[in-house]
Amino acid sequence: MARGRRDRTLERLDGLDRKCIATGQSVPRDGLIRFVCGPDGSLYPDPAEKLPGRGVWVSATREAVDKAIKKRLFARGLKTTVTIPEDLTDTVESLLLKRLTDSIALARKAGAAVCGFERVREALNRGNVKLLFAASDGAEGGKSKLRGIDDEAIGYSALTSRELGLAFGRETVIHAALLNGGVSNRVAREAHRLRGFRPLPDAEPSETPIQTEQ
Repeated sequence: MARGRRDRTLERLDGLDRKCIATGQSVPRDGLIRFVCGPDGSLYPDPAEKLPGRGVWVSATREAVDKAIKKRLFARGLKTTVTIPEDLTDTVESLLLKRLTDSIALARKAGAAVCGFERVREALNRGNVKLLFAASDGAEGGKSKLRGIDDEAIGYSALTSRELGLAFGRETVIHAALLNGGVSNRVAREAHRLRGFRPLPDAEPSETPIQTEQ
């Protein structure tokens, strides 16, 4: 389906940027993760942005979180001594993975996400796909057949077939699509944040960058 490309961006959640304590850059919070210090002095990731108390923001990448830990930037930003769990970065990735699979599951229940080669191909032919999911451990042949049907669909291959399966109530899923609609921005945001913890090789052909608005 030959149509002009549109900007592949996520919509802002609000009109305010947040400053990443690791990079020093102010960016839309779509691409950031909030952290807070709990009553016990421990540091907690708050990807839902609902925990009470003073918070700091870090870019949603493994490198940024690791830098904030190494440089002791959490204590500086929170202006207090904090205890940082040894597995903090992996914990953040696990939380983001759950948020993404949960949001895809909600989209599926709302009729806004489909899986299976034929159903995904039909959605692509209709030009109704925002995110085209391809399992990272799936065969390249099936991916190549779907790739390029709709050049406005954003490619995403940071999930395994079992992780995609969780979202659709199946053991494994290789191909899935998020349809354009009211819930698509939420899923796209979670996909964008998780991708920062699972960078793909530069040569990966099926992946299209999801960028936050600047």
